[in-house]
Amino acid sequence: MKKRISGWLAVVATLSLALGLTFSATSSAESGGLAWDKAPNKTNDVQALQNGAKLFVNYCLNCHSAAFMRYNRLQDIGITEQQIKDNLLFPTDKVGETMKANIDARQAKDWFGTTPPDLTLVARSRAGHGGTGADYLYTFLRTFYRDDTKATGWNNLVFPSVAMPNPLWELQGDRRPVYSKVEQHGHATDVFTGKWEQVTPGTLTSVQYDNAVGDLVSYLQWMAEPAQNTRIRIGVWVLLFLGMSVVFVWRLNASYWKDVK
Repeated sequence: MKKRISGWLAVVATLSLALGLTFSATSSAESGGLAWDKAPNKTNDVQALQNGAKLFVNYCLNCHSAAFMRYNRLQDIGITEQQIKDNLLFPTDKVGETMKANIDARQAKDWFGTTPPDLTLVARSRAGHGGTGADYLYTFLRTFYRDDTKATGWNNLVFPSVAMPNPLWELQGDRRPVYSKVEQHGHATDVFTGKWEQVTPGTLTSVQYDNAVGDLVSYLQWMAEPAQNTRIRIGVWVLLFLGMSVVFVWRLNASYWKDVK
């Protein structure tokens, strides 16, 4: 018996060591990047989702497709079929079509060096680095800056050497990150201070731009799983029902066996 217990303790110790090394490696890998900002959750805000859909169609759909989403699904967030036809149906004339960009894949690869990825599930596929996919997108869309050394003239703090320019630069304006000199391992290194210098203004203020990006990211979250909020609401009611059922079954069981000796 003692040998069996010792064997189990050895297994537990080994697993604990392996998990510790895994978490340590993960933390080390993530500590070198820029910390992601927390994205606002507006997936239950119909007005925000509608504004996010408008921003997506006007600024993202030029290059990026959402091939698993149909235009008529936007009716789920309160946009009528006529509003879709009048305001959002640029690449096609049928509301039942999927959201595909008109850009030619070969030309896009020649221009940017890579084919723009499909964005239908991007909010679910970018989770990591201690945050969600929404956190990544929210930070990514707010950390573009001019970089004349890049082919597109732009760079990004979250995604260094990104192949795409800032799609929302007209709204945000031209900004540059503020760095400070920090001594690391005997060498002076530029470290981002978290502050930005506005070079030229955009059509939106800083607060308005952050709100707009929050709307866009919330729409991308919704697009990745349109039924998510419904699923969560149904799940809560199911758990409440099961919780009440447990009480009734417990009392019924007690009543059934009370006279059994």
